[in-house]
Amino acid sequence: MTGFGKAADDITGKTISVEIRSLNSKQLDLSLKIPAIFRSKEGELRNICSKLIERGKVDVIISIESKDSDKSLAVDKALAKTYYNELKQLASELKAPENELLAMVLKMPEVMRQEAQELSVAEENLLKTCLEKAIADFSSFRLAEGNVLEEDFHNRIKIISSLLKDVEKLDKARSTNLRKRIEKNLEELIQKDRIDQNRLEQELIFYIEKMDITEEKLRLKTHCDYFLKTMKEEESVGRKLGFITQEIGREINTIGSKANDSAIQKVVVQMKDELEKVKEQLLNVL
Repeated sequence: MTGFGKAADDITGKTISVEIRSLNSKQLDLSLKIPAIFRSKEGELRNICSKLIERGKVDVIISIESKDSDKSLAVDKALAKTYYNELKQLASELKAPENELLAMVLKMPEVMRQEAQELSVAEENLLKTCLEKAIADFSSFRLAEGNVLEEDFHNRIKIISSLLKDVEKLDKARSTNLRKRIEKNLEELIQKDRIDQNRLEQELIFYIEKMDITEEKLRLKTHCDYFLKTMKEEESVGRKLGFITQEIGREINTIGSKANDSAIQKVVVQMKDELEKVKEQLLNVL
């Protein structure tokens, strides 16, 4: 599932902020981006995330900003002079302009450096608090999205159940219509007095039983009920719901193939359409 969470807090002239973003993934794939000052705490921060975030491709971005001017930034003057002299000599040899040399020097490696900083106990505690708050916000976002998905699943499975009732109504007249159609086709091909009525009756019974969809209707209703029950009573059921939708799809397909009735097959198409939408959304919780 997708998710987003954010938290920030201030301490001693600094602001610590944590932002969490995620995409769907079957396992936890955690990417942690932190400033150098927090590097010693990376393992501990990862453990907190792993305990509180179950799954997903998750990016955790932590930053710290100083409200005052940053006094920890320093210029290596000796190295800058060396770069400057070398570039000036090169510019002279190439007869190139020298007016941008200083800007170039400041961009050279190691000229601008961050002086070593240590994380205070108060900052460490605030960092953990911000991370936990961001995860709580992130979890709330996911919960809201999950509630939307749950409602969508519930509505679509209910639609399939309602369409099944339409199939049951159509099925009541199907056997009678099927029998009449076969008898009419035979009469057009063979004279009525030459038809063995006993044998015809046996063949009709065999054929109608072969086309019977009573078991499929019962299993489809059972699978739909089980889907809703599982979704309501169990946790972390994405994979299980996926298996149940496979069974629902199997029964719908069998009803369509055995029905041999255009009206029922139209309803089957509607069932398949709703089930495909369920499968698409299930990809967000697998």
